[in-house]
Amino acid sequence: MATLRALAPAERPDPTVVLLTPGVYNSAYFEHTYLARQMGIELVEGRDLVTHDNVVHMRTTDGLKRVDVIYRRIDDDFIDPLAFRPDSSLGVPGVFNAYRAGNVTLCNTLGNGIADDKAVYAYVGRIIKYYLGEEPILGSVETFLCQDPVQRQHVLENLDKLVVKAVGESGGYGMLIGPHSTKEMRDDFRRLIQSDPRNYIAQPTLNFSRAPCYVDGRIEPRHIDLRPYVLYDGKTVTTVPGGLTRVALRKGSLVVNSSQGGGSKDTWVLRD
Repeated sequence: MATLRALAPAERPDPTVVLLTPGVYNSAYFEHTYLARQMGIELVEGRDLVTHDNVVHMRTTDGLKRVDVIYRRIDDDFIDPLAFRPDSSLGVPGVFNAYRAGNVTLCNTLGNGIADDKAVYAYVGRIIKYYLGEEPILGSVETFLCQDPVQRQHVLENLDKLVVKAVGESGGYGMLIGPHSTKEMRDDFRRLIQSDPRNYIAQPTLNFSRAPCYVDGRIEPRHIDLRPYVLYDGKTVTTVPGGLTRVALRKGSLVVNSSQGGGSKDTWVLRD
């Protein structure tokens, strides 16, 4: 919360922070409500906000209240129907102009989704070396770019062993897990890769850790992964002591995304 407040426009000593959610039909809505409650900020939808003279306001029972920082959980394309997709009913008309005028901070900023293009995975090590002059402390998962003819051929010959992902998708969509796939699924992905190779990458199938879960009255193992958080306020990098443990609730599944039936578990950090 302190990090979000620090991002407010300079002339706002007591800023108002809100969490902007797509609404109750979003698969991560529980997470949005939990975060807003824990941070002590308002959870709002696009219809709860309005812009006047390039300033964002929140509708309240006491009238309009200025908003200084928006922690957004809405994709770029949907955040402002005047600037991006005109058919979006999730965003706030005019919020982009308010952001451009410096009257409101969007966290995360517009355009930072470039790092979510999964093709970037293949370049992480080189990016670290180029900008920091250092070797990566943690190695990245080997990533094959299907736009490269040699790597594409390797992927097509090993679809039954690799995980194939569409570079612009999230939430577990547009993905093939080779060892758990059928021949028909692999044939479909073969055609997709050949028709649009730039849109796909592939990686080895990782052996996720497992943890006990209480499912249908029984304790059973399920695959999990840990997503750590690193915060940057423009000056300081802070690694959060903990993270989000995601769990694949379907038996045998490696897909931990909540949109694909995944869940979460408490993350405990043990230290003296």
